[in-house]
Order: sequence, then structure tokens, then C-alpha cells
Amino acid sequence: MKKRQFLKRLGQAAIVTPFLSMDLQAQEAIEFGKYPKDDEAFWQRIRKDYQLKPDYINLENGYYNFIPQPIMKKYIGHLQMVNYEASYYMRTVQWQNKAKVRDRLAALVGSTSKELIITRNTTESLDLIIGGYPWKKNDEAIYAMQDYGSMKDHFQLMAKKYGMVNIVISVPNHPKSDEEIVTLYEEQITDNTKLIMISHMINITGHILPVRKICDMAHRHGVEVLVDGAHCIGHFPVDIKALGCDYYGSSLHKWLSVPLGSGMLHVSENKIKKIWPIFADYTDDTNEIQRLNHTGTIPVHTDLAIADAIDYLEIIGLERKAQRMRYLQKYWSNQVRDVKNVRVNTPVDAQRSCGIANVGIENIKPADLAKSFLEEFKVFTVAIDYANVQGCRITPNVYTSLKELDAFVDAIKTLAARA
Repeated sequence: MKKRQFLKRLGQAAIVTPFLSMDLQAQEAIEFGKYPKDDEAFWQRIRKDYQLKPDYINLENGYYNFIPQPIMKKYIGHLQMVNYEASYYMRTVQWQNKAKVRDRLAALVGSTSKELIITRNTTESLDLIIGGYPWKKNDEAIYAMQDYGSMKDHFQLMAKKYGMVNIVISVPNHPKSDEEIVTLYEEQITDNTKLIMISHMINITGHILPVRKICDMAHRHGVEVLVDGAHCIGHFPVDIKALGCDYYGSSLHKWLSVPLGSGMLHVSENKIKKIWPIFADYTDDTNEIQRLNHTGTIPVHTDLAIADAIDYLEIIGLERKAQRMRYLQKYWSNQVRDVKNVRVNTPVDAQRSCGIANVGIENIKPADLAKSFLEEFKVFTVAIDYANVQGCRITPNVYTSLKELDAFVDAIKTLAARA
């Protein structure tokens, strides 16, 4: 078959079959697709790869980005293979395969194979650092009340265990500048400060913090930085080395669309020796990051699916995905920012957010707002009512249509008019 005929038939097949086969190299897939950069037809095609429950419009993808069918098929294949080979697989190639996946993941996020491990989620990743840090009595840590609860809980546990001290700040929803954010953290630093934890993207508002500027400031004071990147990997380009942080954790079952129970932790090579493992490992080499990653027997087929998720991301293109996610957020949020009784709890500046935002309505409690969205308008969201944030977190995904967001905007305007 001639190449031109092959490409034509492939393009026709892509209309009726799951998005390519992912057996092709990503660059080839992009070449064969030939979709214009801002073509809505491309995103309509992506939508076909998702099995969508018709009962509601899902604007709560932030908790778990359920996986598109091409990844699901690969995942099921891995599960069947591991089940078929059983102990043979586990005793022969599981570690080599995991290492290959780790290396590819490290390249995606700007880490290295010596500094990255695969975990189960962000909480596990960051708690490995918080719980393994060599705390002494009166050592201080700084974090924000807007940070994720599980990590805040672990810092509090360390305070009870070691007598270290936690300093809690509040990050404004609408900062005037990066310097305002940097100063908030810097003003709390003392001679006892050892570690600052920051969110790369605050999970309840979608606010992207100036990570590099905070890290540079902290390092000038001899303070290390732990970054919660739960909502960043696979959402927009992340280069951990360029961020300059010491530790970075993320969940891969969120925006990378890996099956549930997959995360990652980056530890700068010169910090590995410093962190005590939570569980003893077969290696006692204090310079090996593997010593922090003793997991026992786990669902190894999930590890294999990380590579498939990266394949799918590369077919879309990470920059293209980030542009789409930001476009979807701005599409709905810009329509309601000036509506009476509506407050958008996410910065308007493009560089301070991407796909996630938070919206509230005056005189309506967040729980009641989420209930009204779902019961009256068939829109599924999640209520947020703490840390100076009162509203519903809105997290569309690449499959979300503009028609669905139009319906959501109408719902906001209707409820706001009643408030």
C-alpha cells in the first residue's frame, strides 16, 4: 500500500475507532492526525475516547481523572498479562519494567532516574518527606492553611512526636504580585526554620504559585522546599529541575490519567541521604532513592499503565492540553466574574491558573451550592468551605464540551439571580 493511501485510510479509521492504537509513536500519531491547533473537532474526537455517564456533567475531574478507553484497554491487557504470568513476572522482569517506566516519567517531569520513585499518590509522596525528615525539638516548618489536609495533618503529627513547630500562613486568592506571595513565606522564616511546604497549584482554587521565586528565596535563608504538585503533572508542563525545589510529589491518577493508585516523588540527589525511610528496604545505601520506596507486593500492572498514559498525553501534546485546559477555565469563569453575587476565588491572571477554578455565590453555602448544581442543573462539582475559600471547585477535563460549560454558566447566573 502506498504511503498516501495508508495515511488516508488511517485518518478515516480514526473517526470511528478509539483514538489511534497507541502502538504508533506519538510523533507519528500527531503527523497522521493533522488537526489544526485550535480545531474543536480535535477535542470532540478526544471526547469519544471517554465513557461518560449521562446522568450529569462532570466538572469534578480533579479528584480522579478517570482514564480514556485507549489507556483502559492497555491497562486491562497489563492486568491480564500479570495475572497470566503471576509469580514468574513478579520474580523476573517487574523491577526492570518499573525502572523503564520511571525513567520515562522522569524525562517527562524534568527529574532523573536517580531522583524519582513511583508511589501511590501525592499524600504518600509528601508524607515520606514530612515523616522522614530529621526533625529536632523547636525546628520549624511553614505551610499554608490552603494546603492539602493530609500533609497538614502529618506536620501536626510530627509536632507531637518531635516537638517541632508548625507556622501556618494564609495565601490570598487574588495576590497583587509574585512578590506578595514570596514575602508571606519569607516573613515567617527564623533561624529555626528547616522546611517550607508549598502547593504548586492550590487544590481548592487552582491558584498556581511562583514556585521558583519561593525556592530561590528559601534557599538564600538555608531553608528547603517541599512542593505539592498533585494537580500539575499531565496538566501543564512541569520541569522540576527548573523549579529549583528540593522535593516534589504528585498524583498520576489525576491529570496524567493513570489508573487509581499512582503517584511520584522527586528528591534532589543531595537530599536523599537526609530523609529517613518509613519502611526498611533491601538496600541500605543512603545515597539510593530506592531506600525510600519499599512498597512490598503491589498492583504492578498500574505501574505499566503510566507509560500508556504518557503515550496518550504525547498524542494530544502537553502544551496543547495546557492551552485547552486554560481555555476551558477562562471560557466559563470570564463569563461570570462580573455577574452580581458571583465571586470567582481564582486569580484572573493567566499565569496564575490553568484548568481549575473555584466559584461561589453570595448567601449560598458551598454545600448547598454543590447540591443545587447537581440536583437542579445536573452538574457535578465539589463544595469547598474552609481556608478563606467558599465555593465549588470546578475541574473540567479535555473531553468537556463548550456546550456543557454553557449549561454551567447558565446555572451560575440563574442561582446568582436568586441570591
